[in-house]
Amino acid sequence: MPCSEDKPLVSIGYNVCVYLRRCYRERDGKRFGYWALVESYRTERGPRQRVVAYLGDLDESGRLGVALAAGEGKATQSNLFSLVAPDWVEVDVSRVRVERAVEFGGAWLGLEVAKRVGLVDFLMDTMGTGREAAPWPLMALVLVLCRLCDASSELSIAETLYARSALPDLLGIPVERVNDDRLYRTLDRLLPHKEALEERLAGRLGELFRVEYDLLLYDVTSTYFEGLAAGNPQARRGYSRDHRPDCKQVCIALVVSRDGLPLGYEVFDGNRNDATTVEEIVTAIEGKYGNASAIWVMDRGMASEENVSFLKAGGRRYILGTPKGRLRRHERDLVEGGWTQVREGLEVKLCPSPEGDETFILCRSDQRREKEKAMHVRFEDRIADGLAKIEASCRKGKHNPLAVERRIGRLLGQNSRAAGLFHVEVRHRDDGGAELVWSKVEAWRRWAEISEGCYLLRSNVNDWSAEDLWHAYIQLTQAEAAFRIHKTDLSIRPVWHQKKERVQAHILVCFLAYVLWKTLAMMCRAAGLGDEPRQVFDAISRIPMVDVILPTRSGIEIRKRCVARPTEHQAILLQRLGLHLPKDTKLTTV
Repeated sequence: MPCSEDKPLVSIGYNVCVYLRRCYRERDGKRFGYWALVESYRTERGPRQRVVAYLGDLDESGRLGVALAAGEGKATQSNLFSLVAPDWVEVDVSRVRVERAVEFGGAWLGLEVAKRVGLVDFLMDTMGTGREAAPWPLMALVLVLCRLCDASSELSIAETLYARSALPDLLGIPVERVNDDRLYRTLDRLLPHKEALEERLAGRLGELFRVEYDLLLYDVTSTYFEGLAAGNPQARRGYSRDHRPDCKQVCIALVVSRDGLPLGYEVFDGNRNDATTVEEIVTAIEGKYGNASAIWVMDRGMASEENVSFLKAGGRRYILGTPKGRLRRHERDLVEGGWTQVREGLEVKLCPSPEGDETFILCRSDQRREKEKAMHVRFEDRIADGLAKIEASCRKGKHNPLAVERRIGRLLGQNSRAAGLFHVEVRHRDDGGAELVWSKVEAWRRWAEISEGCYLLRSNVNDWSAEDLWHAYIQLTQAEAAFRIHKTDLSIRPVWHQKKERVQAHILVCFLAYVLWKTLAMMCRAAGLGDEPRQVFDAISRIPMVDVILPTRSGIEIRKRCVARPTEHQAILLQRLGLHLPKDTKLTTV
């Protein structure tokens, strides 16, 4: 309710009331009074007030003019200023300034995308809102939007990132209410909704972009920890895709559509072998979506015989990469004709299995051949030079044969791509020294020349052409791109949390931010702006929001909060995306 100094003007609808408030301030030992235009509106968390503008020291005619404008302009807030015949004040233009410039465009765009994909409605409906000043759904949005706009830790969000963004205005949560403890507790409250979030978002994305989840791309990556992570039993040392074998890690398994839209993910122990995750993931995804008719696409790390048997037993269709050692079985097919050109420099060939229940797809790439040939030459030269040095050293001095064998083992291990080319033998000399004898295996070289640039796929989809099967398999790059976005743009690594539940909640926030990222990418594609949203997001993120301060002759300052006018380029992007910047100062939209 307005205080005794407040002068109500008009109610704009049931939930909004505009009135003048008399304010005072001390300056040079004297008390000055001025008027502020205040808006009171109802929310689910109770009534809220905010200052629309500071009007200075209005006399009675000025106040009547404001009241008249309010009465005539009930439809919109902007009319309150456009229709009023003000009592003019003098502004000292030499002291006009801008304060509180904050980053507006990125947070606003992220919130608009979150609304479109249904994330805001889900959080509001599921996590609930009470009368607390920082509701859990809005705090969850803080985590996700900050991860999208400027990925950093919860402590950094609380100390700097939240205050320098427009999120306090967009979400209506005061800066002083956002602290690291509240953010950590939000992680704890968000995690139980993981599965429901995955199902709701996947369904909404399918509706928005008419996506059919007929092709399920599955891949696994890892992310490492800073610290011991002693309180997390999933934190283990294993094969690190981040080249950090010194750190503990967890493995993240992700399933996406052919367009890279995510269906779900799981977190596994850091030392879990990729092939052992397949049955668990396939069962979980089918339990959520029932995609029994979908085609599973996985790389060769998943293509164990146990997994192939599991997929076959459930009547599932699949396209799998195959270990290169299996190419030996198709040596004759490699040298014979019957290849189909998919594009320049790439050929494929179907090779039915003897049992007839599978099809093997031979693939031969000129670009890949040149790469592998260069690697073989480089490693061959390194091994040859190293063996020559060891041989010369053995001739000059007396060396322990066991020590020489260890040196040779290290040399071959460091250059394993060409190790099979060399036959190496360490002999004992009569004086107890070592003699090195080595030669090149030409049969290995011949096979390398035949198989360079070739790889093998296997599938039980027998009614597709070799070209269609190859195109489906190559879509795995979408899963790889999803991991790349998680690790670069969304900074999922390193993980600083130590507890298992907090780590999983951190990964969930990154997953939700990726959903927004991918949704924006699909919006850009539909608008003819390409598939890569980075440039679009960066351009719109540069739109600021500022407070314009107009000092008057009477000593009162008029303050107006404004969103900067977009540049021509930004305006075109917004128009193509079908988005419109807010025109009034009431930015609280959630």
